[in-house]
Amino acid sequence: MDPIIEIKNLSKSFGDVKAVQDLSLQVREGELFAFLGINGAGKSTTINIMCGQLSKDGGHICIDGADLDQNPQHIKEKLGVVFQNSVLDSALSVYDNLQSRAALYGLTGKAFVRRMEELSELLEFKDLLKRAVGKLSGGQRRRVDIARALIHKPKVLILDEPTTGLDPKTRNILWNVITDLRKNENLTVFLTTHYMEEAGEADYVVILDSGRIAAQGTPLELKNAYTADHVTLYGVDEEVVQSMQVSYAGSKDTWQLAVPNTQKATELIIQYPHIFKDYEITKGKMDDVFLAVTGKKLEGGAEK
Repeated sequence: MDPIIEIKNLSKSFGDVKAVQDLSLQVREGELFAFLGINGAGKSTTINIMCGQLSKDGGHICIDGADLDQNPQHIKEKLGVVFQNSVLDSALSVYDNLQSRAALYGLTGKAFVRRMEELSELLEFKDLLKRAVGKLSGGQRRRVDIARALIHKPKVLILDEPTTGLDPKTRNILWNVITDLRKNENLTVFLTTHYMEEAGEADYVVILDSGRIAAQGTPLELKNAYTADHVTLYGVDEEVVQSMQVSYAGSKDTWQLAVPNTQKATELIIQYPHIFKDYEITKGKMDDVFLAVTGKKLEGGAEK
């Protein structure tokens, strides 16, 4: 399958700061693609270049078969973008914000009304259409941000930390909508996030560090490559745990055994069936992957 997004040897510097260095990646159509990195790693710089808001120093970007240098208008028509910070006009109503945005894509009259009704029902903001955006809560505004990005039915939705600071209910609404659109409309989603449970649901993950790709693969591939499994064992004394001669931590009757992979955990259980009466196996998490790859913790906030 041909990629819907293809970036080759992309570079961008701000003075002496090399924000993006020889970046190459591909995103397949319909994929949930997670683009991870700490603040300043180059994620937002890459996105701004993809959207035509920032010039690049070198490299090539092709989206939906169009070269960014040769046909930027086609790319803009195929992209929907939810930026870290809302770009809605606070003084205008929700309806007026969406109407003005739709008009830029030639979506007017009854066609706009139909699309607006679809999205307001999908994202649960029908009762907010007449309200000024400036009077909305953060979660309400975010739902309208998503609607703004989807108003023209883009093929690629770029989500730049879309759920940071949102309440669990709003996060669930947004992800249910995105899942539905990917399933029914084959929408491609290009995601940056500081929530590793969201990245763990991606089809493919790229971890960026200082403008370069530090690691990439499916969540499972990355977990297997960069983290260990843990077996939590309940209801046994420490002397029993010591008898297995494995690295462990814990206290009283709860112990965490460190094993390199699930196969080793299985071998341990088969070898000591009388010990493993009450236990659970946990794979490494994406947080562990990120820390192992970059040596840094992922934290929220805006980046350059």
